[in-house]
Amino acid sequence: MAETVAYAGGVAGFRDNALVTAYLEGNDEAFRVLVSRYQGKLVNYINTLVHDYDLAVDLAQETFIRVFRYADRYKGDYQFSTWIYRIATNLAIDELRRRERKGLFSLRHMIGLFQKDGKPLAIPDVRPTPERTLDGKERLEKLQGAVDSLPQKYRVPFLLKEVEDLSYEEICRVLQISMGTVKSRIHRAKMLLREKLAGIL
Repeated sequence: MAETVAYAGGVAGFRDNALVTAYLEGNDEAFRVLVSRYQGKLVNYINTLVHDYDLAVDLAQETFIRVFRYADRYKGDYQFSTWIYRIATNLAIDELRRRERKGLFSLRHMIGLFQKDGKPLAIPDVRPTPERTLDGKERLEKLQGAVDSLPQKYRVPFLLKEVEDLSYEEICRVLQISMGTVKSRIHRAKMLLREKLAGIL
């Protein structure tokens, strides 16, 4: 990279697209801001796919290496987050194809994700018998295991939408599939989860 270009007031408050532009113009701090902004998110996201935190850290690092090398290929007509998640997703999927991973992952706001007709799934107000009561840890493991068991083609768009909070349009670009396919797969993922968790929620 050429001599670092300075910006009055720094680049910490820049939007992602502006940070990429600043980096391409020679501002190394802009790249460091991008890493700081996305590193934790990418590690957590990749970890939900490969179920290995150390591997997730390595793949996130490889994602940033590719951003560093190929930043000039980024097209600013869509969000930077779409591009970086596409890179991370492709790396994770490549890894999944090479090796089978087992384990649990951390999934935020799990119970609120299961909806029907846009409304939260109704949970009967009944008191279970002690023999059938699941403690908090066991219940969470059941929830996590259900998502983990989803076929990859349903699990990835589901996680991008419900955990990473990407829009449908962004998911289309990340996975390079149509809007109809994205919505269909997310809907199917929720249907499968409701079936798997019928006796838990």
